[in-house]
Amino acid sequence: MVRKVKTSTISGDVQLGEPTEVREAKPGVMADKRRFLCGVVEGFYGRPWTMEQRKELFRRMKSWGLNTYMYAPKDDSKHRVFWREMYSVEEADQLMALVSAAREHEIEFVYAISPGLDMSFSNPKEVATLKRKLEQVTQFGCNGFALLYDDIEQNMCPADKEVFSSFAYAQVSVTNEVFQHLGEPSTFLFCPTEYCGSLSFPSVIQSPYLQTVGEKLLPGIDVLWTGPKVVSKDVSLESIEEVAKVIKRRPVIWDNIHANDYDQKRVFLGPFKGRSTELIPRLGGVLTNPNCEFEANYVAIHTLATWYRSNMHGVRKDAVLESEDSAVAVQIKLENEGSDEELETDVLYSPRAALRLALTDWLQDFSVRPAGSSTSRDEEPMETASFKVDDAAAEQDGVRAVEGPKPMDTDRENGIDIISRNVTQQSSVSSEEADLLRPSIERLPKENEPDVEKDENDGVDVDNGEGSGLEHNKDIALEQRQAHGGFAPMQTDDGLETQSNCVIEPVTMEDLGLLADMFYLPYEHGPRAVQLLRNFHWLKVNSGSVGVLTDGDESISAQVEEWRTRAAVFEQLSCRVTRMFTRLSNIANRRILYDLYPYIWDIKSIISLVKSFVKWLGCQEKDPSQFLTGDQEPWVFRGGLAGEFQRMLPIDGANDLFFQPPPLPPTAKVYTIRPYLNTDESGVYRVCRETYADGMDASPLVPEKPDLIGDWMVGGLITLSPEYCFVLEDEYGICGYALGAVHAAEFNCRFASAWLPAMQDKYRRPDTAEKLSLSLELMLNFHSEPPVLPAALTSHFPSLVRLDIHCHVNDPSVAKSMLGCLLSSLKANGSQGVFCEVKLLDKRSLDFYARLGFVEVPKMDGLPKDLIFLCRPI
Repeated sequence: MVRKVKTSTISGDVQLGEPTEVREAKPGVMADKRRFLCGVVEGFYGRPWTMEQRKELFRRMKSWGLNTYMYAPKDDSKHRVFWREMYSVEEADQLMALVSAAREHEIEFVYAISPGLDMSFSNPKEVATLKRKLEQVTQFGCNGFALLYDDIEQNMCPADKEVFSSFAYAQVSVTNEVFQHLGEPSTFLFCPTEYCGSLSFPSVIQSPYLQTVGEKLLPGIDVLWTGPKVVSKDVSLESIEEVAKVIKRRPVIWDNIHANDYDQKRVFLGPFKGRSTELIPRLGGVLTNPNCEFEANYVAIHTLATWYRSNMHGVRKDAVLESEDSAVAVQIKLENEGSDEELETDVLYSPRAALRLALTDWLQDFSVRPAGSSTSRDEEPMETASFKVDDAAAEQDGVRAVEGPKPMDTDRENGIDIISRNVTQQSSVSSEEADLLRPSIERLPKENEPDVEKDENDGVDVDNGEGSGLEHNKDIALEQRQAHGGFAPMQTDDGLETQSNCVIEPVTMEDLGLLADMFYLPYEHGPRAVQLLRNFHWLKVNSGSVGVLTDGDESISAQVEEWRTRAAVFEQLSCRVTRMFTRLSNIANRRILYDLYPYIWDIKSIISLVKSFVKWLGCQEKDPSQFLTGDQEPWVFRGGLAGEFQRMLPIDGANDLFFQPPPLPPTAKVYTIRPYLNTDESGVYRVCRETYADGMDASPLVPEKPDLIGDWMVGGLITLSPEYCFVLEDEYGICGYALGAVHAAEFNCRFASAWLPAMQDKYRRPDTAEKLSLSLELMLNFHSEPPVLPAALTSHFPSLVRLDIHCHVNDPSVAKSMLGCLLSSLKANGSQGVFCEVKLLDKRSLDFYARLGFVEVPKMDGLPKDLIFLCRPI
């Protein structure tokens, strides 16, 4: 059907189900009675969604009142790179089924193609190929189309320059010709190369490119626009009226507010925001280009639908203001009272209320196991020319696994699908949690407040789900507890005792609210993420007063008390993040888990590291002038919230320590890193002894002197330099350590003058004529002259470190986190580099430190010949 273009103001009654007629025309802007396009564009870079996911998307869109889906995945080869190639019979069947599924759910299917990478606009064969490709798609039942010329260079080949006066005119000419060839379909969109304000040269109003589009593009073709920027924080009425005046039509917003394909460490779970409902009568539509991970888009699409429904008939703000009894208006007034956040001025739509509604609906899905845990064998992937990237390798390299580009599909059964069939978890949803999303309306904490926050879950025992990780033999566990001197159940990162075989707690609204706060929007964090950042910044800057002796000074005592109060609040909120991670890791709906797990794993890891650093700050004397204070309070840095915490730590440049790929399969096991206590000595000695023999237990080699190995390897550090020592705990007790001395040269002197004499009294000097066993060899070390470290080493790497973890710890990320804590404490006190000593034949330790970024120190005079020295800068 050909869409009729009208040039007069539309008037008349609005019928429900016929939404969004344009109410009035602006000067120079076409007015017509087109349907407002509102829905989803699958237009991101990365692995495309599966057919099953797209059909689920159509089901959700229909139930939420959305009407349009645009197929435009950048990594579908036949959409962009190999756009000239026709679809095979198998591919055609799948596309036809997808178009049919959209139609069944009353969703308009728009097929987009991106020929701009290498198209010759003046070549008739190229234009004919493009027409033929789209004709094939019409045979699948598709009646909506889009030509995309985004993300390409504005360069024409010599042949095109002879025919067209400008790049814009070349694009418009081909677009008009294709549009007419297809019979002027009712939905036809054009994405310009200058598709946002920041890409318009020299400006939106003065851009020759956009002026050509406005003047030459046929009026039945809509123009896609992302707003002032590629990812726009706000889209104002003024900016839309400005571009509409230039392109002579109402733009259709391609909205990247929830797109995350530009940063692999970010996902956006906040509400649709920064777009007034007053925009609706001024737009041709809004299509959100959301997160790459399908299941992470529930909130993004749900809140877009709420925004659309709030003014789907294009009512103007002044008409709404006549009624002061508007339920939404009253609610917005209530939510704005007492808040120091930016006030919501849209009287029809509240982002915070929309977020609560979306999370309430989403919560139900977490306890529901999908009907099929893997894709159907009917939906085999379409095989075409593609670029292969091994998923496992990509995961390890920190790159989103992209198997493609393949047209439309990623339905091949993969490791995650197999894992999901083997996982059996029990979870249920508590209906009492349905209205508990308070964080979205909470007042942001002020800089001088301790931000104490109540939690209805405080004091409730929570299972950390360690049972879903590495399984341990009960006898071994008993032996470990006995060896540890009856160590009590550990306090894990959620601050609660962990016990085996506890009932797994379901995800709550509190968890989802916190999850949304941690991964809110590109330009802002949620309230509790802001609270964490502010508190950590304050604790770091003001930590100098904690270790100072008060001597009755009430002002100093007050400062210390305030610091400890804020630290307790920070720890409480950090524990909630860990609790959220644990509960989410045990949900029944594994599809949601696998899409969210890399992100919750990352935020849990960095929050745990920061929490350990705060604990260290609270129990040590330090010079605050050594801190890299970082007075900035950045909101938009690469890496999101986790990236900001990284930049606030003293070791912000140690990027390798913050890249910690999540384990496969996902596990809810949680480790705790904390400062060393005097009562930890036996646990540290045990780990040292049980890993000494190339990772194996050396206890049988020193049966009569169980402390001998620990006395030599770690005793000096934990006795003479305890302020730079950390321990790693799991449910069985201490399972790793990270020890350091900020000034290795000074430490060596104290080691020789204080520690060695005590050990010489404890262990007799062996007869060197005897054949030395391990015990005798270690005892002899105490009676040997310690080496003097060369200045060439300590001038660049002044600090000594020693790390190890027990062999039963199968999570490689904890070693990085331990080292991160240790290096942060050392750099906070002036160190610029560290070194460690490894036995010549200790391959395990050499590999261990190499994975932590250490490299071998070049040979220099003064270094012992039987040791290898490894180093890394901070």
